[in-house]
Amino acid sequence: MRIDILSIFPEMFAPLNQSIVGKAQEKNIVDFHTHDFRENAANKQRHVDDMPYGGGQGMLLMLQPIFDTIEQIPVSQEKVPRVILMDPAGKRFNQNMAEELSQEEQLIFICGHYEGYDERIKTLVTDEVSLGDFVLTGGEVAATVMIDAIVRLIPGVLGKQASHEDDSFSSGLLEYPQYTRPEEFRGMKVPSVLMSGHHENIRKWRLTESLKKTLERRPDLLEHYEANEEETKILKSLRENGKDVVK
Repeated sequence: MRIDILSIFPEMFAPLNQSIVGKAQEKNIVDFHTHDFRENAANKQRHVDDMPYGGGQGMLLMLQPIFDTIEQIPVSQEKVPRVILMDPAGKRFNQNMAEELSQEEQLIFICGHYEGYDERIKTLVTDEVSLGDFVLTGGEVAATVMIDAIVRLIPGVLGKQASHEDDSFSSGLLEYPQYTRPEEFRGMKVPSVLMSGHHENIRKWRLTESLKKTLERRPDLLEHYEANEEETKILKSLRENGKDVVK
């Protein structure tokens, strides 16, 4: 996958050179290119923002530097790249979107600053995306989070395909609790079922704990979750025994 990022602060993407995403670059699984669109500013001062027509607070990103920068990016003639505008008013980013975008050959991120964008920039865009219901100084941090979530889903990035399949949200549920050595630490013990070696009992325990955690912390996820017969029975039991099981 090729990922192009438009930003006036390209140095903010240094974390993408570290950890799993950095190793993905070393393996040539993903190829990053940052573009400082200030370099395409048409004025001597290299300004990329201006006051909004009609008045109002703040400054808006101008069209020309962004248009010119995107037109300089090499793109495949066979498949149009997804162009993602980081926008607080955009669609909420989630795991399903990360999985969808991980299938693309090329992604282009536009990261803004100031009060907003000239609305006509959106003629370049295929997706307007928000990280959540809050405002950041700029789009760089949000884009970094999105890229990390997307890249780790590309085949070959993680050691095992199953490494992300059990992650919270990948299945539609929160992940079950996990433990490692020592078996007991300061009076806190690993659940005995995990030490039993009984794979079916372990599977059932993990499923129950996953459903319990989701019911406790993110019941909204269950509103659209298509539970199978086994999961439906477990959820019914958890809800009936709510005072004992669900905090």
